[in-house]
Amino acid sequence: MKTVKFEYVWLDGHETPNLRSKVKVVEWMPKEDIIVKNLPMWNFDGSSTNQAPGSASECLLKPVRIYPWNMNYYIVLCEVQNIDGTDHSTNARSGLRKLIKNADQEEFWWGFEQEYFVTKDRIPLGFPQGGYPKPQGLYYCGVGGNQVRARGLVETHLTTCLGMDIFLTGTNAEVAIGQWEYQCFAKDTLKACDDLWVSRYVLYRLAEEVELDIDISPKPVPGNWNGSGCHTNYSNKFMREEGGKKWFMNLLDRLKSRHADHILAYGKDNSSRLTGKHETQHMDKFSWGVADRGASIRVPFQVEQNDWKGYIEDRRPAANCDPYQVARLILETTLDDQYTIQSESSGDKAPGKK
Repeated sequence: MKTVKFEYVWLDGHETPNLRSKVKVVEWMPKEDIIVKNLPMWNFDGSSTNQAPGSASECLLKPVRIYPWNMNYYIVLCEVQNIDGTDHSTNARSGLRKLIKNADQEEFWWGFEQEYFVTKDRIPLGFPQGGYPKPQGLYYCGVGGNQVRARGLVETHLTTCLGMDIFLTGTNAEVAIGQWEYQCFAKDTLKACDDLWVSRYVLYRLAEEVELDIDISPKPVPGNWNGSGCHTNYSNKFMREEGGKKWFMNLLDRLKSRHADHILAYGKDNSSRLTGKHETQHMDKFSWGVADRGASIRVPFQVEQNDWKGYIEDRRPAANCDPYQVARLILETTLDDQYTIQSESSGDKAPGKK
């Protein structure tokens, strides 16, 4: 009998969410029938994932997006719901969904720069047992066995994600040895966040197959070594096509006014990374600058040269951030600004304002 395998993937209830999964085998389904609405709801033991007590342990899995993995094998991203069909308290995606109509209307684009360390027995590759390699300097975008590790894993991850309709726009070795980055881009807000979570899942799975692990904590190696972030680049149609310096300055003011709210949701232990060193601004301070990678917000130099039209980079999110939380906060702050600030380039009201 021919079968199809669906691996249901969800986020657990820990402060820093972990990815969980289990496989459902079903009788053969034609490829054209493999769409979200045709997949069954499932359940799991929430008492084992910090999402329910043992006395009432069932939580529901609602499929929300499907990714092809191998032949007749699919990754199914799910939201967690209570048994009455309401959104579970740990379901951060549901909070982002409430803003999707406005996000889609304003045509937001997202680019997440996911940094991570490849480790073996909890030690980054290239770090000797009980010691340190040569200081940072040659590793960034390096080549050669003395400068990079695990390139094969990185390239397999890139190829696999592209085959799953996850648009990784690039990858590179990062500042510390054993550290890498990939860039995940989408023109759809929910898909951008879904893709980042599933791309992480794929990376963990591929590392597992070669007996390695992935560390996305903000500061895996203490001392004079770069931490790992998830720099978040974003724009909407107005920013790309209208913009204007006055509008961008008002947006930056809004981001500054909500800095504490963003920091709280940008990843556990982010204070170990946001120290004001190693290409970061201190977490207690907000700053922005053109082409400034030591600022909270980097304005690319092309934006200034292009009459203040384009995108900005939020450099505050840690590598272990939840992109649903990051995108929600950015949308709340930016949309609030859009709905109240008039364009410098015209007397018209900002987009979305009726």
